[in-house]
Amino acid sequence: MIADEQTLAHLMASSQEGDQQAYTVLLTEVQLWLERFFRRRCAASEIDDLVQEVLVAVHNKRATYDLSRPFLPWLAAIARYRWVDHLRRVYRNAEDALEDYDAPQDGEEEAVMARLSLDRMFVQIPKKQAEVIELVRIEGLSIHEAAKRCGQSEAAVKVNIHRGLKKLSALVEKAE
Repeated sequence: MIADEQTLAHLMASSQEGDQQAYTVLLTEVQLWLERFFRRRCAASEIDDLVQEVLVAVHNKRATYDLSRPFLPWLAAIARYRWVDHLRRVYRNAEDALEDYDAPQDGEEEAVMARLSLDRMFVQIPKKQAEVIELVRIEGLSIHEAAKRCGQSEAAVKVNIHRGLKKLSALVEKAE
């Protein structure tokens, strides 16, 4: 049997005063309530772990419970936070499980063809623009590093990248 709000609040008040027997009964009742709470929200295999996490949180936060406020909303808030944390862990692990091998592999031939197309497009824009786009956007250098390597100011590198990309974009649109 799960105790009602008034009984749970009384048990918590007694527990805060140091009554070990009341605390044991409270934790038993809270465990039953939590099992019902999580049964509707997650897989059966996850319920025990979540219940234990919340019981530990209740134990750690029992001093923060305000006796003038209802007990169940306080407990539900703790349970809800633990449940959301659990969902974050589950989804984070699911994302981590997606490895690169799940992605389709590009053939070497496609990479070579793409590079040839890019080289043909670079010929159609000014050399300085093509050079900085190659350094920054393809090789991954910083603006500062690219400026040093090609002998341009950082501002000139930025302008050349912007103008070059704009021209390349126009070339692509024109080709389509």
